[in-house]
Amino acid sequence: MANGTPATVLLSKQKVEHSLHTYEVSPETPNYGAVVAEAIGADPARVFKTLITTVDGALTVAVVPVTGELDLKALASAVGGKKGALAERAAAEKATGYVRGGISPLGQRTKLTTVIDASALDADQIFVSAGRRGLQVRLAPEALVRLTAATVAEIAKG
Repeated sequence: MANGTPATVLLSKQKVEHSLHTYEVSPETPNYGAVVAEAIGADPARVFKTLITTVDGALTVAVVPVTGELDLKALASAVGGKKGALAERAAAEKATGYVRGGISPLGQRTKLTTVIDASALDADQIFVSAGRRGLQVRLAPEALVRLTAATVAEIAKG
C-alpha cells in the first residue's frame, strides 16, 4: 500500500477488516457530510466526521455523525474537562498530519485523546475519513474505538 495514508496503513498493519470508498465533493460544499454520504451510498447516520477541538487547552479528537453537531460541553465532560472549543485549523493539521476535509481519527501524527459519539456503536459498520479528501473507510466501530483508545460518550446533538 505504497500510496496509502497513515490511516489505511495502520488498518492494514493491524489486520482490521475495512473497505475504502472514494468520492468527489468539494470541501466547500454546503452540508458536506450529507453530500459525502450520498456520494458513497451510505446512510448519513453511519458517516462520521472527525473534529479537532481543544478541551481546557489540550487538543482532543471528537468523532460525531455528520447528521448532528458536536456538543462541546458534553465533549469536555467526557474527558474530565470544563471548556471545549474547535481547534485552530493550523493546529489541527499540524497535530494530525492531515488537511481539513481529510482528517482521519486513525494514524494521526500526534496521539490525541479521542472521544467517539456513542451512536457509532449502534451500527455494525461506520464510515470515517481515511486520511485524504475524497476517501472514506468503512470499518467496525469497535475497531475504531480500539485503535484510537477512544472514550465512547454521547457528544453529538441534533
